[in-house]
Amino acid sequence: MSKRIDAETLSTHVRSALRSDILSGKWAPGEKLQLTDLSSHYQTSSTVVREALTRLVGDRLVLLKANRGFFVPVLSLAELKDITELRCVNEEFGIRLAVERGDLAWESELMAAHHTLERTPYRTEGDDAQLTDDWVRAHQAFHEKLLQACAVPTLIDLTCTLSDLTQLYNRWAGRATRFVNRDVAQEHREILAAALNRDAKEASKLLRSHYETTLKAIEKAGFSEDSQTSSSPAASGSAR
Repeated sequence: MSKRIDAETLSTHVRSALRSDILSGKWAPGEKLQLTDLSSHYQTSSTVVREALTRLVGDRLVLLKANRGFFVPVLSLAELKDITELRCVNEEFGIRLAVERGDLAWESELMAAHHTLERTPYRTEGDDAQLTDDWVRAHQAFHEKLLQACAVPTLIDLTCTLSDLTQLYNRWAGRATRFVNRDVAQEHREILAAALNRDAKEASKLLRSHYETTLKAIEKAGFSEDSQTSSSPAASGSAR
């Protein structure tokens, strides 16, 4: 039993590390994920790596091609538009339920998540166009906490999946936010205020605007499939 638990723990750890590296842009869109190289990098067996990659296929963060192996997904603006709309619809419904069902504990935890987000450095030192990993995590945590009180596990799971997919796009087009004059911190303050005031209609409107503004920034920056490899951190030699 102990060996089985250890194996499950290792598999979860490798999956988490792979997920983090993919979202941070360690590999370019379309790049093949070599089992041998990954096994060496994560210091584990190819079996564990394959299991982790297979689970990430289910999360749509990895693409499995028959007889060819595992790849980082190639992104498209059309898909991002669909993902953004689905996220808006999903979270508009979720925030209405959360505002209705959330208790004092939820309010306190939401305020704490926002405080962490506010206090976390937004841009990477020396590169004001790149978001910090800590801020990205704090940002996701805040948005997850917003909907947590809806108490619908399926909705929450879908929210997390859509958040990951959006983050994957944002990593490759993160510099696009320079092209839009926006105050992201103020957007979060307004969303928080609406949730705490139990104003579901306002919170829904603000969440949609928050996501659609990012989409518009990426569109304005001219993000395309052709630009992914040449502009990616991996291609420029700055992969982490």
